[in-house]
Amino acid sequence: MIEPFESALDDIPGSHPYPRSSRYHDAEVAVHRRPDGTEVRYVKRRLIPKNDDSTSPHVVADGERPDHLGQRYFGDPGQWWRIADANPVLDPRELTDEPGKVIGVPDGLGHV
Repeated sequence: MIEPFESALDDIPGSHPYPRSSRYHDAEVAVHRRPDGTEVRYVKRRLIPKNDDSTSPHVVADGERPDHLGQRYFGDPGQWWRIADANPVLDPRELTDEPGKVIGVPDGLGHV
């Protein structure tokens, strides 16, 4: 979880449009120049890193959603993407679509 004094850094205008808690924070920002010369900034494709970290099992309960897991394990519902990155899913809803399914939750919980 991001500490309050650290989150204040996200309020300072800078070169990156995403807060440090975002999965896009470390993604490279590029510029596309249109034929009329207008520049459009965009975030390059984010490649999911190979998961070398260990995970702990979580058994999906009926009615759970990815944001519930983000809150439970990281104290922030917006951190569901860390769990999605640790599992072989294309759509994050696949994490919790089947009650009883076992998914991996990254160890080192609480570190954003």
